[in-house]
Amino acid sequence: MSVVEQYARAHIVTDADLAIAEPEAVPVVLRYDPDTDPRAVRVGLPGPHEWTFQRELLEQGLRAPVEAGDVRVWPCGRVQAVVEFHSAQGVSVVQFESKALLRFLRRTYTATPVRS
Repeated sequence: MSVVEQYARAHIVTDADLAIAEPEAVPVVLRYDPDTDPRAVRVGLPGPHEWTFQRELLEQGLRAPVEAGDVRVWPCGRVQAVVEFHSAQGVSVVQFESKALLRFLRRTYTATPVRS
């Protein structure tokens, strides 16, 4: 199977939908499907909240602050990273352990599209 799906624990802080703001870590789905778009990753937050953005943005954001469109990524200390999503409804800030994102990225680079 070429699709990479990984669950990670993350802290969500948002002004967009206070129903998903959680003081405790919540499960977040990281997804990569090279058959759909080999350059994109998806982050699924609790509820119907899902964001798609360039995999390269996530990778670069683990080393230094970067942004593209409505998504910003930056390292936060030595062991965490922040992904910030902007929409007309507000801003959602998601804080991950960097190790989880690195593990996910490594898995995406070993995934290959299904050949028909």
